[in-house]
Parts: sequence; structure tokens; C-alpha cells
Amino acid sequence: MLKNDQLDSWDRENFFHPSTHLAQHARGQSASRVISTASGVHIEDRDGNRLLDAFAGLYCVNVGYGRPEIAEAIAAQAHELAYYHSYAGHGTEASITLAKMVLDRAPAHMSKVYFGLGGSDANETNVKLVWYYNNVLGRPEKKKIISRWRGYHGSGLVTGSLTGLELFHKKFDLPLSQVLHTEAPDFFRRKDQSQTEAQFVAHCVADLEAMIAREGADTIAAFIGEPLLGTGGIVPPPAGYWPAIQAVLDAHDILLIADEVVTGFGRLGSMFGSDHYGMKPDIMAIAKGLTSAYAPLSGSIVSDKIWSVLEKGTDEFGPFGHGWTYSAHPIGAAAGVANLKLLDDLNLIQNAAEVGLYLNQSMTEALSDHPQVGDIRGEGMLCAVELVKDRDSRSFYDPADKIGPQVVAKMLEQDKVIARAMPQGDILGFAPPFCLTRADVDTVVAATQRAVKAVLG
Repeated sequence: MLKNDQLDSWDRENFFHPSTHLAQHARGQSASRVISTASGVHIEDRDGNRLLDAFAGLYCVNVGYGRPEIAEAIAAQAHELAYYHSYAGHGTEASITLAKMVLDRAPAHMSKVYFGLGGSDANETNVKLVWYYNNVLGRPEKKKIISRWRGYHGSGLVTGSLTGLELFHKKFDLPLSQVLHTEAPDFFRRKDQSQTEAQFVAHCVADLEAMIAREGADTIAAFIGEPLLGTGGIVPPPAGYWPAIQAVLDAHDILLIADEVVTGFGRLGSMFGSDHYGMKPDIMAIAKGLTSAYAPLSGSIVSDKIWSVLEKGTDEFGPFGHGWTYSAHPIGAAAGVANLKLLDDLNLIQNAAEVGLYLNQSMTEALSDHPQVGDIRGEGMLCAVELVKDRDSRSFYDPADKIGPQVVAKMLEQDKVIARAMPQGDILGFAPPFCLTRADVDTVVAATQRAVKAVLG
């Protein structure tokens, strides 16, 4: 098959890429890679380069690439019924089946699932649900949402505000005034290095309680958090963090939104991060692992407590005025059904737990003695290596030096392994597909070790 050799110029002249240095890309100063095929944990570009994708796209291709079962489910659904809306009680076999499959896997107190398209729209929905909930209960002032610095919850107006990363605020007039940010549970980056883990948790709790006291609990509707910080650096919470935070929220009648977009459906070696860390959310956001990104789909799972108020609201005020054209799209739902079956049939969540542990242990053994490696951390099929200028003083590189991006580029160049340079710090991120093998781990770890040595000595 002949290649379309105009693609590179068409790309730079026509395609507006997300999360990209637009000027450099348009001028041809940054890479343009066209991906053509993929299988298992590998992708291949149109130039024939076969790359081990140690970040599963954007931590989303959980079951691995090239699964015919999902492709066939999508095709069968498209042939039978490519689309119908889900407004006013309409549904499809795929969407209804998937809703049951999701709730069968969710914590026992969850009641219903609303389907959207991506994690950002799921969290937009979640904020609207929280506001509606408090209006129905006659609490119009209880609307503020507390998020955390270094959290990631999307790129919309509200969700970009919830995100606690400078890149997603700068020059976008964000965050909006209804959103507050409290301390990130990042033990490695704690300001007071003398604090123990328990003392740092107490500090995070005190920071949250001070914010609630300052703002007034009667103005705060919800707290949103990823069970494990994702894009903010792949940071597991310190021991005891979530039970301590949950106790504060319960004491002040503040809802908990668990953003499970990354952690949901097995990424931590457990079905959900909420189960993994003992959280009891009122609302859960799901997306990436729901379909393993074979088709766009997200969800908002609401608890019994929330659902009873939503029902009350429609009895009082009429139909619930929220929806997307593509909510519960049948092709996405069909992909979700096939994907969740594969997770079960191939025992992939257990593999994520076992091989993920091997990944984290192997990375620690290979790099923990390097003087510029400040922290190696992870959980399940997530791992991060944080690079520092000086480990003893815990001083960081100037962001302009782009040490993390240099190491990631060297991994790609030397060993054809894809890692992610995380956006706020010199942090190498790993989130492979769940079908990763121990041999694949050895390849990833060796590539990381070689690249760190090449860039930092």
C-alpha cells in the first residue's frame, strides 16, 4: 500500500493538536509521528518503528492493543444500530448491559451510572449533580468544590479549574471562583522534610480543616480527588490519608467525588481505587479503563444517597435538564461490554497487580542508588521516577532544563520505549497495558536506566 507522503505537511498545516507547543509544531521543530498499527503493548508508526508503549496511550489502553473481541463488538453494534440517543428513557441493549456490569463491579452503595464521552465531561456532570443536589435540598449557598494542588480532573472550564496544575490554568482565566485547592498528598514534596508520614497526613488534614473553617462548611459542597494522583506525578497517598480526609468530609456534610478515570477498572491491581484505599465516595468518575480507549465513553456513578435526592428533584421540578447527544453511545457501550468481559476472562487485573509489583520493584532495584533519582513510587500498574538536582538537599532542576523530557526522548531514541514526561516536575511516568509481561518490564527498566545514565551520567 502506497503511503500518503503529504501527511506530514497536512498535519502541520491543518491539525490542531492538544497539549502541544503549537508554534514549534507548525514550524516543524517538534516531532510529528503518525501511528499506523498496534498489538499488545506495542505500537508501530508509518515509518516502521515498533515502540513499546509503557504508558498505554494516556493510561487508557488497559487490555492492550489489537483485541479482536472489542473490534468485533464495535463492528457488530455499528451494523445493528450505530446510534440512538438515551434521552427520555431510551436505551440500547449495550448501554443497559454495560450499566449493570459497571454497578456489579462498583462499591455496594452505588446506585446508577450516567454515561458521557470522556473524563472531562464526567467531572462536568459531577459538579452539576452536586449543585443540583444542594439546590433540591434547599442549600443554594453550598456550592464550592475543594480540589487538590497537583490533581488532574479535566480540561474544561470547571474541570480545568478543578485540575491543580499550572499548565491548565495559565492564560485560560482559570480557576473559576467556585473552586478551591488544598494541599496535595505528595509526601516526597512536603515542605517540612522533618515530618513523618503520619505527621504529613495530619498536616494535610489541618490544611483542609482550616480551609473549611475559613470558607464556612455551609458554602462547601464537595471534595474531589483521585485515589492516587495521576498526571500530577503518579503519587500514591500516604498511609492513612483517605480515612482521615473522609472523616473531615463526613463531619462537615461535604460530598466526596472519587475521580477514578485513571484508577478505575484495575489500574491499581484492584477494580477501583476507592476499594483499594477504603474510600466511600458519593460520586465516582470513570472513563479510560471503561473501554480501554477502543471507543470514547465515560461515566458518573452516583450513590444511593445522591440518587434519592435526584429523584426527589425531578418530582418537584420536572425532568432532569442535563444530557449530551452522545450520552451512552451504543458503539462506546458495546466496546465497554467487550472490554470488561476481557478483563475478567484474561485475568488482567490480577496480572496488573503482579506484574505491576514486579515493575515497581525492578525500577527501585535498578535506579534507587543513582544520585539524581529522588523518589521511585507506584502502585499496581503505575510507576514514577522523580529526578532531582541533589538528593540530599532535595533540590530540583530548573524546569527550563527539561531533564525529564530529555530522558524520555532518550528512551525512545535508544530503546524504542515510550514513557511520559509528567507535566509538573522532572518525573518519568509509566502506566503500561495490563498485558505487560515480566520480559517487557525488563525492557522498560533497562531502557530507563540507560537513558538516565545518558542524560545525567
